[in-house]
Amino acid sequence: MRFLLLAALLAVTTPAAAQAPITPHVGGRVVLAEAGGYRFGWPGVYFEGRFTGPSVEIAVEPGADILAVSIDGQARGEIRGGTARLTLGDLGPGEHVVRLDKLTESQSGEARFIGFQTGEGGRALPPKARPRGIEFVGDSHTVGYGVRSQSRDCTEQQVHDLTDTSQAFGPILARRLDADYRIVAFSGRGVVRNYDGLAPGEPLPALFPRVIPGLAEPRIEPSEVWKPDLVVVGLGTNDFSTPLHPGEAWADETALRADYRDAYVAFVQGLAARRPGARFLLISGDTFAEDVAEVADRTGALAVRITGMEQTACHGHPSVRDQRMMADRLEAAIAALP
Repeated sequence: MRFLLLAALLAVTTPAAAQAPITPHVGGRVVLAEAGGYRFGWPGVYFEGRFTGPSVEIAVEPGADILAVSIDGQARGEIRGGTARLTLGDLGPGEHVVRLDKLTESQSGEARFIGFQTGEGGRALPPKARPRGIEFVGDSHTVGYGVRSQSRDCTEQQVHDLTDTSQAFGPILARRLDADYRIVAFSGRGVVRNYDGLAPGEPLPALFPRVIPGLAEPRIEPSEVWKPDLVVVGLGTNDFSTPLHPGEAWADETALRADYRDAYVAFVQGLAARRPGARFLLISGDTFAEDVAEVADRTGALAVRITGMEQTACHGHPSVRDQRMMADRLEAAIAALP
């Protein structure tokens, strides 16, 4: 059963001389923090540390986020608020892996990972990467928006608390394929148009270069070293799910669809130029399948049609069952790649 670990209750100390810092394996976009550790904001960021010994300390500033803690693949709780310093003990002999996962979406603000340290008698081990990497680019479906909810009716706070990116199709698929992953996704954003025409000029491709989604700076460097084997893009629902309003940039839906196709092609081609050798899969839904099919044809990507979702989570978003089904469809498409 999951439980919340309140920061005010986590002030557990051990002698500094008995501790050793653990170099983390980092998944997702982060930036070095001036105060030490890493700042982060995009969904699905995670940190893993390998060590031996009976205990480990986790230090983090979650901000408004909820972070899940696990040891050796077993959930040990969730952290929110303040500055948390948590010591987990009685781990038994041998090698262990501690992991911290960002569950919530933070469209503004950020969190800071301070570090992992071994307890007394422990030894830090070098980080270990997985044999393949997958990048997931998308919107609220990729985020896992309100996925824990059993109802479509949710308050803003419930959406925040019930979002769980670890239960979205991307992390599910990555776990099946033993892959590291990175998620660059923002609820409500499209390729050229956002949900209901909001935030004009700031669709997902405009936000993509940001290291922290709510901050215009810093931006990713052209020499970014993480190169995925697969890139899965799911964008289009927000471009077409609401009618155009007077004063928007497109005269009609035909013009919107033409702009969507051309901009999507340019976006995929730009990603491909910086990810040599990566295979691209583009998710298509019921209302924009033909558009995605054309984009796939023009870019050499594979279009993956996903339909038939129950969409019973917050505000009609994919449920846990839907997310698993999406992972199933993508896994089958990947297995069939030549």
